Amino acid sequence: MQRIVPAGDDCSEIVNYNYENYSAYIKKETLSSYPNYSADSHWHDDIEFVVILEGHMVYNVNGILIRLEKNQGIMINTCQLHYGFSDDHTECEFICVLLPPIILCAVKSIESTYITPILSDTDLPYFHLRDNVSWESVILSSIKEIYDCRNNFSAPLSIQSLFYRMWTAVYDNAFSLPKTEAPANYHLSILKDMLFYIQGNYMKKISLADIAKAGNISKNNCLKIFRKYLKTTPVTHLNNFRLQKSVNLLLCSDLIISEIAFEVGFSGASYFTEMFHKCFGCTPSEYKNINLHI
Repeated sequence: MQRIVPAGDDCSEIVNYNYENYSAYIKKETLSSYPNYSADSHWHDDIEFVVILEGHMVYNVNGILIRLEKNQGIMINTCQLHYGFSDDHTECEFICVLLPPIILCAVKSIESTYITPILSDTDLPYFHLRDNVSWESVILSSIKEIYDCRNNFSAPLSIQSLFYRMWTAVYDNAFSLPKTEAPANYHLSILKDMLFYIQGNYMKKISLADIAKAGNISKNNCLKIFRKYLKTTPVTHLNNFRLQKSVNLLLCSDLIISEIAFEVGFSGASYFTEMFHKCFGCTPSEYKNINLHI
């Protein structure tokens, strides 16, 4: 789970990696830093690994909800629509690691035999990782090891080795697991088109009709798809996305509150402040002061 950045050509999220010459995103995060204790729904080519350190979280993968308790985690396969959230607005601390599968594919025979069959299997969108299952525990401990070694000079070597260890555990067990029923691909494709529209136009005035038009469906079907897969409404999703973008500007720019409000698409500073306080329990100014001094 990472902060939303501009989308790639396929509408997927572009990942801000930790290293200049090696593709790995590694971070410890808390859900309270996200609007309404919920990340924004997104997808990317990278494999995502999450382990819960404290508290609990619900992960939404293509509309399927998976509850993750302390010391549990999840692996999200490539290009799956997903996000994590707290259903009861309680704190959750977790480690998130994103790694592109391409770094496992230096040898063609390994790619075709061991990597592609997992990536291309639509019945394997995710793996729920529990610490009382031996092979799943291997992945959970490896996620923590990746986090612990992230600042070492030889970190890329260690991460590469640990990624192979995790993938070996997955490959040896994936095809013996019960299959997950894949959702209708055309629904997810439509939803991705609508999310892409929001990501590209959130700073403008957007109506439900505009979002529905982006998916080439009716307003009623737009509402149904958002509720089915994201468990929210298009307008709520839009406002949460705007709030998440506002956090980036609060912490990384010199814009004043009224400028940030208009920059992210709110009609005015007062409404922006009201929505922000409702989500974060403090005003934008208070949030900035608290987080810039951590």
